[in-house]
Amino acid sequence: MKTAVVERADTVGGRCLNEACIPAKAVLRVADAYKEVTEAKDFGISVSGVDFDFAGAAGHRDKVIKTLTGGVSMLFDKNKVEVIRGQGSLTAGGNVEVDGKEIEAAKVVLATGSVARPILGLEFGERILDTAAMWLTSAQPKRLAVIGAGASGTEVASAFGRLGTDVMLIEALDQILPLEDKDIARACQREIAKQNVTIVTGANVESVEDTGSAVKIVVNGETHEFDLLCIAAGRGADTEALGLDAADVKTDDRGLIEVDGALRTSREGVWAIGDLVPGPALAHKASDEGIIAVEDAAGLDTHPIDYPYVPRVTFCSPQVASFGLTEAQAKEAGHDVAVGKIPMGAVGAPTVYGERGGMIKLVGDKAYGEILGAHIVSAKAAELIEELVIARDLEGGYPEVARSIHPHPAFAEAVLEAARATDGWLIHG
Repeated sequence: MKTAVVERADTVGGRCLNEACIPAKAVLRVADAYKEVTEAKDFGISVSGVDFDFAGAAGHRDKVIKTLTGGVSMLFDKNKVEVIRGQGSLTAGGNVEVDGKEIEAAKVVLATGSVARPILGLEFGERILDTAAMWLTSAQPKRLAVIGAGASGTEVASAFGRLGTDVMLIEALDQILPLEDKDIARACQREIAKQNVTIVTGANVESVEDTGSAVKIVVNGETHEFDLLCIAAGRGADTEALGLDAADVKTDDRGLIEVDGALRTSREGVWAIGDLVPGPALAHKASDEGIIAVEDAAGLDTHPIDYPYVPRVTFCSPQVASFGLTEAQAKEAGHDVAVGKIPMGAVGAPTVYGERGGMIKLVGDKAYGEILGAHIVSAKAAELIEELVIARDLEGGYPEVARSIHPHPAFAEAVLEAARATDGWLIHG
């Protein structure tokens, strides 16, 4: 198909590459490297005069962004994708208008992502930042408050805390990472609390004031001052400029675009993906939806995404990865639940690499050995979860994982032992 991308930003790649996933992980990698250097003495390596330069970290971040956005530009050129610069919207006739010029388009995919939503009537500015501005900051704050301890807020706290910033992570609910299994969230919280991060759960943020020289926050009756406040407490679909009403594209009560399993909207010839539609707000989920939408537009057979089983990862240290049901959710759904838990230190590789913190927890159904949920807090969790995703997608269960031979010594042996524990015959643990 002859294809064009309408983009209002100066660079292609979207928010993921320019201000979210990629810059975040670049800074988090700097924090990992700093930890490796400062803890090298545990491996018999003496390092003296270690200095951290935030400008150098920002340089690494910016180089990564430039490399990856350049790669997207190259793919556009290679596949003859035209980039049209400007603000795009739908017309009443289902075409696309860019800065007053109408473009005929037989098929349109909406993929504008999401925008940060401030809280407490605040406005983003020099000292009150969303997560994008936080990851792209040019200077390291000495004192940082983060409101919202979901995945994004926890990543910010873990990165800047390990780099030497005094961080307060503030969460209204009773655990950080509220969507995760309680055992996993507790295990993660223990590790985050060792990273120069003060964690306040069950928090009531009574007031926030930007004094010009600091941000003054009253939490649970106590007043604290910070150099910066990062608000990581929610985002909304970026639909304001799309002209959805004029094109008769329906949205739900949360402002998300209504779609079917092939990502078709209520308007024929218009598809929508990513943070614009229901489901987890994850870049890899959006990417797969993009493939499904275009395959459907091309007349190919597609299959809907099973959203609860899309893996999600928080790239704090240690990482948190999961999919499916928590133990509590599985019991509430009426399953005959089998649970297997294993600390990472029970197998050899985490001890060898100095990464014993964390655990793996599997939630299964005893009737058929089905994997209902997998929950990991560990170094390399983003890689470890995929084995269980594939096992479930191929209609394997925890007994099959428990019988598969894993290399030794490897972090993945903890997955093996968690499967054995779920199946009732744990060996190492």
